[in-house]
Amino acid sequence: MLIFATSDKGGTGRSVTTSNITYRRALQGRDVCYLDFDFGSPTVGAIFSVNSALRGTTKGGLHSYLQGRIPEPQRLDVWSESDRNSLRNKPPGAGRLVLLPGDQGGGEFSSTPETVKRCVKLFLRLEEEFELCMVDLSAGRSYATEIALAATADPEMRMVRSRWLVFHRWTRQHIIAASGLVYGERGIIDIGAARGHDREALRNSIRFVRTAVVDPNSPELAGLRSTQVAWLRDCNTELQELASRYNVGRTVTLGSVPLDPVLQWREQLISDNDVWARQVANQETVQAFDELAKRLTDEQAWEGL
Repeated sequence: MLIFATSDKGGTGRSVTTSNITYRRALQGRDVCYLDFDFGSPTVGAIFSVNSALRGTTKGGLHSYLQGRIPEPQRLDVWSESDRNSLRNKPPGAGRLVLLPGDQGGGEFSSTPETVKRCVKLFLRLEEEFELCMVDLSAGRSYATEIALAATADPEMRMVRSRWLVFHRWTRQHIIAASGLVYGERGIIDIGAARGHDREALRNSIRFVRTAVVDPNSPELAGLRSTQVAWLRDCNTELQELASRYNVGRTVTLGSVPLDPVLQWREQLISDNDVWARQVANQETVQAFDELAKRLTDEQAWEGL
């Protein structure tokens, strides 16, 4: 299955969340790969702590492949090439965890028929090899999104399942922006339909993920004044109503990720060691990643939304 991750704004936590979901899926015993299609900022290697690809690779990444300069993009095995000790060795029972980085110094580039064909070829090959392929797109109405929509509309891709995750922070501005990216003029549905997708089928393949969500009932807020907690609850209620009005409500939301200090201050994969031994990350955050990783391919959970 192909999972495309996007957001209308930067700073939503899209890349760090999708990296953690992919990591958790691998820990659940599945073979997974991560494609850095954030062409303007191919820096996901930093989240996986692969120092040779902190700002993309110099050895032929996705930019070079899609533009026809190399026959195959570089692959990095995270379990063997991460420079972080807790990721260095593949845990017992885990599946493969492979990163396909973008090029260092690469930028956005427009779609051409040849680019789309190379993209289709890559998706078909990876879909056969991995249980799940996470494709992290550039934010907004980007060339990367257009390439992905064109590729998935290709007749050769008809038998390949693909889904879309749209990330947004739990704020008024981000809710409105996420809705516009999907339903608005030249949004995902509009562009997808122009490329050959069925509008309703594409709409049904899109779900939203809320990030940096503050739970007004969390025990961690016990130090706040009662008036502050009451204000937070009012804000949360208003946001829920706004999300419903903009078609970004509970029924089309796959899950949410709580506000976590590690994700805010240092974008990285959260290991069990970070929660239990070092105690720098919250257990609720890992539980959210685990649940999202399971729901990605759980037909019953997806259809039940």
